[in-house]
Amino acid sequence: MTATQDAVDRHVERWLPVVPDLDADVEGAVTRMIRLTRHLRAVKERVLVDLDLPAHEYDTLHALAGRGGRAAPSDLAADLTMAPASITARVDALLRRGFVHRIPSTVDRRRVDVELTEAGQAAWRGAMEVQGAEEHRLLGALTATERRHLSDLLRRVLLVAEQPRSAPQTD
Repeated sequence: MTATQDAVDRHVERWLPVVPDLDADVEGAVTRMIRLTRHLRAVKERVLVDLDLPAHEYDTLHALAGRGGRAAPSDLAADLTMAPASITARVDALLRRGFVHRIPSTVDRRRVDVELTEAGQAAWRGAMEVQGAEEHRLLGALTATERRHLSDLLRRVLLVAEQPRSAPQTD
């Protein structure tokens, strides 16, 4: 433990007398993850407001960028876990803003793909850069080795979370 206490240390100290069997390490780790997630979500929300970019439009641009800037609407819908019919309204809104355009598919002439425009790429990158800067600011408190170690530890925890929870054993 470092010499400087954070808000979570004070939270744990407050709860230990109330819940004597509280695992301070588990409570501290989980509460810190929750607070960091909230902080990063708030930063993202502020950035999107500043850029006049609704979250659902950003998410769609992000999914499209993750596919190399071009995708079938059905692929975007799958990436965003939405019904394929629902993606049309999102694409239409992005089209009106000049962030995407529709182009013929290169694999199926009956299909139309969606492609990021330069303006769409710039809007997505603008949001990503501000968010990335905050992520680097936060993790800049750690050395490169510590960041790698943290990433590895979180991977181990996430792998457990990604596994189906087994049913409780009954006698």
